[in-house]
Amino acid sequence: DFEQIVLRAETDGGLVLLNDVARVEVGAEDYTAISRYGGQPASGMALRLAAGANALDTAERVKTRMEELSAFFPEGLAYNIPFDTTPFVAISIEEVVKTLFEAIGLVFLVMLLFLGKLRATLIPTLAVPVVLLGTFGVLAAAGFTINTLTMLAMVLAIGLLVDDAIVVVENVERIMDEEGLDAREATRKSMDQITGALIGIALVLSAVFVPMAFFGGSTGVIYRQFSIAIVSAMALSVVVALTLTPALCATMLRRSDAHGPARGPLAAFHRFFAALTRRYGGAVDWIVRRPFRIGAIYLALAGLMGWFFVQTPTGFLPDEDQGIMFVFVQAPSGATAERTLRVMDQIEHHFLTNEPGAVDSIFTVVGFSFAGAGQNVGLGFVRMKDWSERPRPDQSVQATAGRAFGALSQIRDAFVFPIVPPSVIELGNVSGFDFYLQARGNQTHEELLAARNQMLGMAAQSPLIASLRPNGLEDAAQFALDVDWRKAGAMGVTAHDVAELLSTAWAGSYVNDFLDRGRIKKVFVQGEAEARRNPDDIERWRVTNATGGLVPFSNFADGLWRFGPQGLYRYNGVPAMQLQGQPVPGVTTGEAMAEIERLATQLPPGFDVAWTGLSLEERQTGGQAPLLYALSLAVVFLSLAALYESWVIPAAVMFAMPLGVLGALIGARLGGFANDVFFQVGLLTTIGLTGKNAILIVEFARARQEEGQELFAAISEAARQRFRPIVMTSMAFSLGVTPLVLSTGAGAAGRNAIGSAVLGGTFSATLLGVLFVPLFYVVIRRLAPLPPLPGAEPTPAT
Repeated sequence: DFEQIVLRAETDGGLVLLNDVARVEVGAEDYTAISRYGGQPASGMALRLAAGANALDTAERVKTRMEELSAFFPEGLAYNIPFDTTPFVAISIEEVVKTLFEAIGLVFLVMLLFLGKLRATLIPTLAVPVVLLGTFGVLAAAGFTINTLTMLAMVLAIGLLVDDAIVVVENVERIMDEEGLDAREATRKSMDQITGALIGIALVLSAVFVPMAFFGGSTGVIYRQFSIAIVSAMALSVVVALTLTPALCATMLRRSDAHGPARGPLAAFHRFFAALTRRYGGAVDWIVRRPFRIGAIYLALAGLMGWFFVQTPTGFLPDEDQGIMFVFVQAPSGATAERTLRVMDQIEHHFLTNEPGAVDSIFTVVGFSFAGAGQNVGLGFVRMKDWSERPRPDQSVQATAGRAFGALSQIRDAFVFPIVPPSVIELGNVSGFDFYLQARGNQTHEELLAARNQMLGMAAQSPLIASLRPNGLEDAAQFALDVDWRKAGAMGVTAHDVAELLSTAWAGSYVNDFLDRGRIKKVFVQGEAEARRNPDDIERWRVTNATGGLVPFSNFADGLWRFGPQGLYRYNGVPAMQLQGQPVPGVTTGEAMAEIERLATQLPPGFDVAWTGLSLEERQTGGQAPLLYALSLAVVFLSLAALYESWVIPAAVMFAMPLGVLGALIGARLGGFANDVFFQVGLLTTIGLTGKNAILIVEFARARQEEGQELFAAISEAARQRFRPIVMTSMAFSLGVTPLVLSTGAGAAGRNAIGSAVLGGTFSATLLGVLFVPLFYVVIRRLAPLPPLPGAEPTPAT
C-alpha cells in the first residue's frame, strides 16, 4: 500500500509513486543496538520493580506469564532470563533461615550442657517460638517484610532472647540446690532477686538499638530493620521471662537429689566448672584489692581499642556474590558497531569457553552502556551458575571478574571492564567507589579533561587502586555544518527547512503508524545509506525553498570536522566528569576513597572530588556512626540511672563497654571486614551484651550491700553467683552467631561480617568483663558509698 502512494499526478495522467523514488521495506524500528544471547541474535527487555512492590512475588509472576506466552511463540523462538537479582534474595533468605535453626540447635546444646537436665533446658527453649512469633507479629504490624535483614536480626536475637529465661532457670536451680527449697518457693525467691536485673537487661538491650530506628537515608532503612526486630524480641523476651518462665519453673523443675547424683560427662563438666568458678572467685578477690595496677591494664586495653578503631578501614556494605556480573565495553570514538561487535565476540568466547564451571550465560548489547549510547560502546550481562554448583572460592563472581579483567585487558580494540554489581543495585551500577571530578573554578572542558586524565594516570601508579575508569562517552570527531543564514534567507530557505531535511535524511523522521497483522507499527522516512555515507554527500542534498525550487546545501552551508565532547555533564550544578574504580584485593573502599582524595590534592587548583552512589552513602554513614554510638551509650546510661536512681552506679556498667568493643574490632580485622553498616550493628549488639553481663554482677552486688553486706564480700559473692549464668548466656549467644561466621553461599559476606564482629565482641566482653566489672563496682562504691542502714555502724573502708 505504501509503495502505491501517489506523490504527484501529471496533467497527462502520469503518476509518480512512492515506489518510484524510494525503497519501502518492513524493518526494525531501531538499528542502533545489537543484542545477542549466548552468541545468538536476541532482543532484550528490562523490567524494573515498582516502588513498594515485592521483588520475589513480582519475579514469580513475570516468569509464570512468560511461560504462558511462550506457548504462542513462533517455532525457533525461545526466551531466557539472563539477568535476575531475585535468586540471590531468595537463596539468601533460605540461608539465613537455615542459620536460624542451626543457632537454635546450638543454643539448646549449650543450655543442656550447663543445666544438665532436659526439663530445665526445655524451659528457655520454649521461649524461642513464643518470642519469635510475637516479633514477626510486630514486624508485620510495622509494615516490614521477611527479608535478609530482618532474618539476620532474628539470628542475633536467638542468643539474646533466651538469656532472660536462662537467668531465671539457672537462679531457680541454684536456690533449689543450695537451700533445699521446692520449685515453687525457689521460683518466688529467685524472682525477688533477679527481677530488677531482668528489667535492667531489657532496658540496656533495647536502649542500644532504639536510636538506630530514627536515622534517615539508605543507612537508616537498614538500621531500622535491625532495630525494630531486635527491640521487639528483647521486650517480648523479658515479658516471657517474668511471666511464662517462672510458671514453667514452678511446675517443671525438680530438685537434684530427687534424681540422685549426676553422672557421666555432664557431671564431669559441672565439677570442672565448679572448680573454674572457685578459681575465678579467687581472681576477683585479688583484682579488686589492686585497683591501680589493674586500672592501668584497663587503660591500656581502652587505648588499644581506640587504636584499633582508628586503624580499622571503613566501608558501606561488604561486596556480595550475587551471581551476576556486568562487562563494560568502550571502543575508540568513531568505532563502528561491527568493530564493537567483534570485541563482544571475544568477550562471549572468554566467558563461555574459559569459565564453564562458573558462568551460566551471557547477554550482550552493542550500542548501549550505562555510560551512554553509541556504536562504540557495549554492555554484557553475565549470569553465574547457582552457588551450589560453584562452591570453590575461585568460582566466586569476584574471582571470575578478576580473571576476566586480566584476560580481556589484552583486547586492543576497546577497553573492557568486568564489574561486580554493588550490594544494593539501586544505589549504583558498580561496586568499588564512584565519584565526580568537579571543575569549581570555571575551568574549560579541555582543562577538566586534562585533570581527569591526570587523575587516571596517578591512580594507575597507586598501590591501592586496581582500576580507575571514566564513566561517560569520550570526546569524538564531529561533523558540523556552518550555515550562512543570510545567504539561506536570500535563497528563500528557512531554519525549519534546513532542520527538517537534515533530521529526515540523516537521522530519520517518524511519520505515522499503520496496522500490520493486528499490530501497530511506526513509519519512518530516511535517506538511503549510500546518500549519507560521506560528508561530501551533504552537498548533493537540496532544500525546497519558499517558491518550490531546490537549493543545494553547498550554496549556503560549509561542512567542517572538529573534535569535541558528545555530552556535557554537571553534578550539583558544577561541570563534572564521572569516574569509577576498584580497590586492589585486600583494600577496602574506605582506604581507596582516602587515596583518591589524596591524589585530588595534587590536581591544579579548582578541581574537587564529589562522591556519589554507594560511596556517598559510605561517607554519610561514617559521619553518622559516632552520633549513633553516642546516642546509644547516652540512652543506656540514662536508662540505668533511672533504674538504679543513681548517676554513679551506671558508670560501673558503662566502663565495661570498651572491653566488648575491643573484641568486636579484633574480630572484624581478623575476618578482613571493614567498619561498615553490618559491623556497626554487630558492635551495638556487643555493647548490649557487655552491659547485660555487667548488670548481672552490679545488680546482685548492690542488693547484697543494701542488705548490709560489706563491699568486698558483696562483690565477691555477686561475681561467684553470677559467673555461671554470664558464661552460659554468653556461650549460648556465641554459638548462636557462629553459623553466621561460618556461613557460605548467597549473602554470606554480610552474615560473616556481622557474625565476626559479634563473636569477637562476645568473647572479649565475657573474658574481660567478668574480671574488670567487680573492680569498677568497688571503685565506684568507694567514691560514692551507700548511706548506712538505720541503726548500723558504718563499715570502714579498707
